[in-house]
Amino acid sequence: MIRLGLNIDHVATLRQARYRHESDSAHAEPDPVPLALLAEKAGAKGITVHLREDRRHIQDHDVRRLRKQIKTVLNLEMAVTPAMVAYALKLKPEEACLVPENRQEITTEGGLDLLGSERRVANAVARLVKGGIVPSLFIDPDPGQIDAAARIGAPCIELHTGAYANARTAAAIRRELERQWAAAEQAHALGLQVNAGHGLHYRNLAPFIETVPHLHTLNIGHSIVARAVEVGMAAAVKEIVAILKAKAQVKAKARK
Repeated sequence: MIRLGLNIDHVATLRQARYRHESDSAHAEPDPVPLALLAEKAGAKGITVHLREDRRHIQDHDVRRLRKQIKTVLNLEMAVTPAMVAYALKLKPEEACLVPENRQEITTEGGLDLLGSERRVANAVARLVKGGIVPSLFIDPDPGQIDAAARIGAPCIELHTGAYANARTAAAIRRELERQWAAAEQAHALGLQVNAGHGLHYRNLAPFIETVPHLHTLNIGHSIVARAVEVGMAAAVKEIVAILKAKAQVKAKARK
């Protein structure tokens, strides 16, 4: 079955709206760490956090506590900088996803441009691998970017699904699903593990996993956190896991 990785960043975003200057105090709420632990119990197979250079939501103390307390996989999203690579090597998450950062963006917009930064990204990937961390590259479903990921030596990519999530017409949705399908097939043929994420939610998830092959992990954040406001974190995670299980059973029957 496809693994669910919960991106917990937006819990911290809500906390920072009120407790920006005292996020580590006892009364700062909501606390992303206990909610991440609830998500694990409900079926999440990993916790993703983006420690941005400007520390706008997740803070260093959040990451340290998650590293100590979660029982599954910690996936650290990070910029491709010497400082963040050094941070990851000290923290030792199981996984690290290299992403672009723009100080003006609200959330990550678009994938890495590997074609313009192969040497820099390859150096970061090599250092992470040597440190026992599995690196992935957050890239658009573009053939040139996927080829570059393979040349760089990354074992894993995360396909940026934002264009699919933002598509509004049937033709646009179909076009973006075809791009994702082709990208996943290409990556798999090159020996890359295929993860995906950005903008996936309860309504667009089923068509995505019905169409796109070779998926290992889906990293979903905003949709689950938003749903958790209504039904609680455990229920919100279980609803996503139920979709993944149902589609896995359909695929298993189709193979028989």
